[in-house]
Amino acid sequence: MAATSPQRFRTISEYHQFRELPKPQHPLISLVNVEAIRLKETEPKAIMNDFYTIALKTIISGKMRYGQQEYDFDEGTMFFISPGQVYSIDAGGVLRHSGWVLLIHPDFLWNTPLSKAIKHYDFFGYSVNEALFLSDKEKVIITNIAENIDREYNSNIDRFSQNIIIAQLELLLGYADRFYHRQFLTRKISNHKILDKLESLLTAYFNSDALSINGLPTVQYIADSLNVSPNYLSGLLKVLTGQSTQQHIHDKLIEKAKEKLSTTTLSVSEIAYELGFEHSQSFSKLFRTKTNLSPLEFRQAFN
Repeated sequence: MAATSPQRFRTISEYHQFRELPKPQHPLISLVNVEAIRLKETEPKAIMNDFYTIALKTIISGKMRYGQQEYDFDEGTMFFISPGQVYSIDAGGVLRHSGWVLLIHPDFLWNTPLSKAIKHYDFFGYSVNEALFLSDKEKVIITNIAENIDREYNSNIDRFSQNIIIAQLELLLGYADRFYHRQFLTRKISNHKILDKLESLLTAYFNSDALSINGLPTVQYIADSLNVSPNYLSGLLKVLTGQSTQQHIHDKLIEKAKEKLSTTTLSVSEIAYELGFEHSQSFSKLFRTKTNLSPLEFRQAFN
């Protein structure tokens, strides 16, 4: 059977109408109290918005899905969805929740520095099970910013409103970035499990025929195998190890190359082929970048 196309909302007004909410005060931005959101008896199996969605929610009952992941929100969490990403809601009967949802159309950010800067916040690409868990103090900070946006949104819109709201939005995203950094560091057990799984996954891949058949594993392949999003994995690794996913892949490659150079008589071209390189020059260039030695210089120095 063909997959059902997601219910697409091109404008914030369309979303308000579908959720039976009052018309937004501004066509390009809206702050909604989630208690006012009424779910349909037959919710769309998938939803896609053409605008940014930032939510702080406590879901008391029911479940929410993002992509292929399902998560129970039993405490206050934040999540971020960029335009074009697909999510769905499974109320499991009745969805009881509190909090707020901030909807921002990209046109609201047009001709401001944030229009480009917002794309650099990786957490807009995280899955719902990679939501931001706020401490009580953090929740107060985020809630205060949301209240500032709400006050400005509900006052008389004038020529200053956009700049004031965008300044508050920049502040909110900056704090979210800081709090995610804190979360990477404090959730050590689960995060170190990911590191252990990453090491085991790379070791198994580099010890199998997959390397010569398929070449180097991609970041997407690694993230899918670990059941996390590529952005989340990269952010986690950067905080915990200082290196990106791609750098971890290359480090494992160099480790394997050193092993072959020091324990076999294979030529550099043969080693490059076994490591998934079509051209030995590409392998030699990467090896020199990582070790400051050519493969032959390493072999001679080792021997």
